Amino acid sequence: MKVIKPSETLAEQAYALLKRDIINGELKENQPLPEETISKELGISRTPLRDALSRLALEGLIIQKKGRPAIVAGFTREKSLEYMEIRSVLEIHSITKIMDRVDAEFIDALRENLAGQRSAIEKNNFQEFIELDREFHILLASKNSNEELKDMVERMNTGVNRAFLILSSTVPQSARSAYAEHVEIIEALEQKDAALAKEKTIIHLNNVEKRFLKYYSNISQ
Repeated sequence: MKVIKPSETLAEQAYALLKRDIINGELKENQPLPEETISKELGISRTPLRDALSRLALEGLIIQKKGRPAIVAGFTREKSLEYMEIRSVLEIHSITKIMDRVDAEFIDALRENLAGQRSAIEKNNFQEFIELDREFHILLASKNSNEELKDMVERMNTGVNRAFLILSSTVPQSARSAYAEHVEIIEALEQKDAALAKEKTIIHLNNVEKRFLKYYSNISQ
């Protein structure tokens, strides 16, 4: 771990560094996070560290238990597939409903997000990529007129519902493929081709699932 720098709040820096190590797989599932050890490694007191741990717990990345060190969270194969199924149903349905609302401003916003994704990949900043990937999927649903559906898509791409994407540590290996799939979705939207946009969304979400199934296959061997 890197030593904390005083340019931001200590809690924010601790949160970012710990989340990065979870994303990169340096902190593994069920690994304890003893406050005394972690605070010494980061060069901060326990108070900002506890704030950082609380934020990570809210996102489902760690599990906190009274009287015990926090541990890096994990997800079962079955639970991951349940989340993916719900997410796929919502996002595939949504993409078919937004075509008449697609305009140049919307495409520009998507492409700006894509540029950020590409930059994050080139910098090997996969924490940034994950946030931009989350924003991309929420942005896609933002054109849907159904407010409840938009809220559900956002929930499925935020916090605990998205944590298993990070905890599988597959993002560094799959970011370029995910980016290319996002490009194809935008190109279909630009063409105002609803069937193609749906097809590309299905392919993308199916590939996300395949990448997780490969992860679970590897850890069971």
